[in-house]
Amino acid sequence: MLACLAEKELTTPAQYPLTLNALTLACNQTSSREPVVHYDERTVEAAVTRAKTKGLARFHHPSHGRSALRFGHTLDEVLGLDARGLAILAVLVLRGPQTAGELRSRTQRMAEFATPREVEDELDELGRREPPLVARLARRPGQKEERYGHRLGTGPVSPPAADGAATVDPTAMAERGRAPTGTSAATGEVSPVAVPPPPPGAPGPEGLVAQVADLRAELAALRRDVDDVRTQLGL
Repeated sequence: MLACLAEKELTTPAQYPLTLNALTLACNQTSSREPVVHYDERTVEAAVTRAKTKGLARFHHPSHGRSALRFGHTLDEVLGLDARGLAILAVLVLRGPQTAGELRSRTQRMAEFATPREVEDELDELGRREPPLVARLARRPGQKEERYGHRLGTGPVSPPAADGAATVDPTAMAERGRAPTGTSAATGEVSPVAVPPPPPGAPGPEGLVAQVADLRAELAALRRDVDDVRTQLGL
């Protein structure tokens, strides 16, 4: 929800801050979202109200001819972000882990990056924060480019690596918040994932590991969605 507010502030400043209806539509839009969600206005209103109590959102009461309460975010103030950093975080929250090239393309309407290298420099800056706001993710089989995930909130954001455990690159930035899926939040130890030998005609070990990793990534995404809904419903 906060990422939607940040996105709309940067892409459609004339309509920002947003009414409850506009914010709900922004959350539920089917383009530029991964995953696509379907929230009602009550859920969105409850979420933005909780964000306000934490100092992350601001209510704008009707004035200057406007008749509806409007909502804005304070992420840039709280986190000390400029338009570039805010754009990158918003896109990472709304669309999941991405490469520097994807981020450059998908932030074009929000901020200007001349080259993917400029995006990487901004990502490195966000990763050097304490606590870090983004993390470089370990490459999975078949991936040619590094991807980055945000470290906002309490849920894991990195998909499982090839061994079935969610990790970050050994040289990557330190993570923020809860330990990723497959690790112990108390010790940080990685829980091993047993991969049974394939039956005749089944994919080899590498193929099975990739399938397990994909399934765990989907499960982690579903769990995040359920946790978000439960949080917004106050359960």
